[in-house]
Amino acid sequence: MIDKRIVITIDGPAGAGKTTVSRLLAKHLGYKYIDTGALYRGVALAAKENGVDPENDDALADLCRRLSLKFVISEKGLRLVLNGKDITDRIRTPEITMLASAVSARPSVRRCLLEVQRDMGREKGAVFEGRDMGTVVFPQAEIKFFLDASHRERAIRRYKELASDPSITLNRVESDMKHRDHNDSNRDLAPLKPAIDAIIIDSSDVSIQEVVSKMILYIES
Repeated sequence: MIDKRIVITIDGPAGAGKTTVSRLLAKHLGYKYIDTGALYRGVALAAKENGVDPENDDALADLCRRLSLKFVISEKGLRLVLNGKDITDRIRTPEITMLASAVSARPSVRRCLLEVQRDMGREKGAVFEGRDMGTVVFPQAEIKFFLDASHRERAIRRYKELASDPSITLNRVESDMKHRDHNDSNRDLAPLKPAIDAIIIDSSDVSIQEVVSKMILYIES
């Protein structure tokens, strides 16, 4: 076990297993788990409900100034609260997923959430899951991981999560995922990519527990 509290970042595309891995790793270490992607989804939901154009940076900046986003622990686990309302169960739809990709590319949104995330990391002892944690938000993090998997495998995983919705098909999920990957990887601001010093792990053909075990070995060494 490590003898000091540090910041650990886990970046990677959707469906690579970041959420489950991050939660299990944080639990093993006795660390806080921070799902930063949920923060962007929260802004996306607020933009949708307030009729804000995701391409309008000024309108998004004004919206962000009026938002209070925080994580709380409840009987249901980690929950995201927006202006006093629990929105955790409303931010995982395909529509909000794509909208979150759009708003996350806007400078005003990233500036707003950058400080929110860094404030969360000041006490260390946290695992931050996202897309630019190791490259932009915490470039000095002690340990950085980049978790990846094949397009097909990631699509299958995400489809299983959404299978309760009969309107969702595997082909649609894979198409949306490829579109989002392209947007996230090619945007000018904080594109999705591994940090230069990140440890890259491919989860296509290994179990979640095997991924966590690999990470623990890296951390303890």
